[in-house]
Amino acid sequence: MLKSRRGNSRLLVGMASASKYGNINPGFIEEAQRIVRAAASEAIPLRLLGALAFSLHCPKFSYMQQMLGRSFSDIDFASYRKFASKISRLFAELGYQEDLKVTMLFGANRMLFIDNSANKRHCDVFLDKLAFCHDIPFNGRLEADEVTVPIAELLLEKMQIVKLDEKDVIDSMMLLREHPVGDSDEETINASRIAYLCGRDWGLWKTITTNLQRLEKATAGAEKLEQEDRDDIVSKIRILLERVNAQPKTAGWMVRARIGEKRKWYRDVEELSRT
Repeated sequence: MLKSRRGNSRLLVGMASASKYGNINPGFIEEAQRIVRAAASEAIPLRLLGALAFSLHCPKFSYMQQMLGRSFSDIDFASYRKFASKISRLFAELGYQEDLKVTMLFGANRMLFIDNSANKRHCDVFLDKLAFCHDIPFNGRLEADEVTVPIAELLLEKMQIVKLDEKDVIDSMMLLREHPVGDSDEETINASRIAYLCGRDWGLWKTITTNLQRLEKATAGAEKLEQEDRDDIVSKIRILLERVNAQPKTAGWMVRARIGEKRKWYRDVEELSRT
């Protein structure tokens, strides 16, 4: 039995089935369990992203997703580009069909695998970085957890989106409510990592700080949350804003800051899907 260093062993447990990796499961957690276990058996660093990863890291407050109307739609992963060919073979053996059009368009950074069973869902695999409105690099970070990307990257995954929607807000509130803000990756929102990336990229800093302020406003008005929950989330948002703004900025950051909003600082992303 595999066990995550971060306590997410419930994702990695389970008995081997008659076939090498078993059949595709209709349940999201069960299927994620099967895929992560298969990748681990092949020494492929495949880490969960998206709403499912948020839920797994928030056992105490995952009820917020259901209470606020959040649901799962697909399963997303991060890995390194050098494992791309092994990932293609793995998903074929798992029963998925690779979308070769997506591989041709985004193969350097993204692969898409389709579950053609009655489940009708797909798995995105992002390679080396999450490249949407901004780049969130994974290099050297996937070893911090055996199941998901680190918690800081989970928050960055949402906060780098220029046009936040309700599901992004729900996931972010839940993650902040569950975890302290600190300087490690041990079930902690690593403020050092977030501040470091923002201190090197003015555009990322602009989007992250803007979204943290939006998230604070949305949290304050979230009537379904208890006052204690709202106060806790808001206090952590303010800590993150303080840390990000206090981070020393690079020369490149300072040059770009002088241009400011006169020039677009983010990419418009035509997404296949966003979870």
